[in-house]
Amino acid sequence: MIEEIKTRRSIRRYKQCEIPTEAIHKIVQAARLAPSGKNKQPWKFIVYGGDAKQELLTKMKDGIKRELSGQAILPKSSYGLPDAENTLRIMLQAPTLAVVINPYGKSPFEKITVDERVTEIVDSLSIGAAIQNMLLEAERLRIGTLWIGNTFFAYPELVEFIKEPGQLVGAIAMGYADEKPNERPRKRLEDILEYRC
Repeated sequence: MIEEIKTRRSIRRYKQCEIPTEAIHKIVQAARLAPSGKNKQPWKFIVYGGDAKQELLTKMKDGIKRELSGQAILPKSSYGLPDAENTLRIMLQAPTLAVVINPYGKSPFEKITVDERVTEIVDSLSIGAAIQNMLLEAERLRIGTLWIGNTFFAYPELVEFIKEPGQLVGAIAMGYADEKPNERPRKRLEDILEYRC
């Protein structure tokens, strides 16, 4: 698995080849096996392709337009809108999208208690582990992926379209890579590791 950790890249250009259903099952099976706080397994993956994917991304486009039109729900994050537009372009090109839902979560625009916030953090850690498993299994299968958080700019539009209870966490674009990005710079081990014995 260390080889997949080393070679995995965020892919932003895809070939127009469909991913076999069997490969998608293997990728989601890897997510299913991830550790989770209290074994809660706070995840659901909804896979979109074809016309359904186009409809979903029309809603994302609507949300980005709303943010740009002065009706922003994330006004302090507007600096990220050009990146969200680029992400939408990538999502449109990728043959397959997996939307990630926390069935136990609440909208990030709802007020929650401190106890609920702690639960949300634990769920988010668990979901992150599941997504990382997906990315590494996809890499093993030679399928490119991009982990997407820019769905938040179109949160209400996407949630209304998806019609699934819980919290929309993000999405993963999947497809056969049409690029081979170089390794990105990483912080040095001595800059991120500290021992206190």
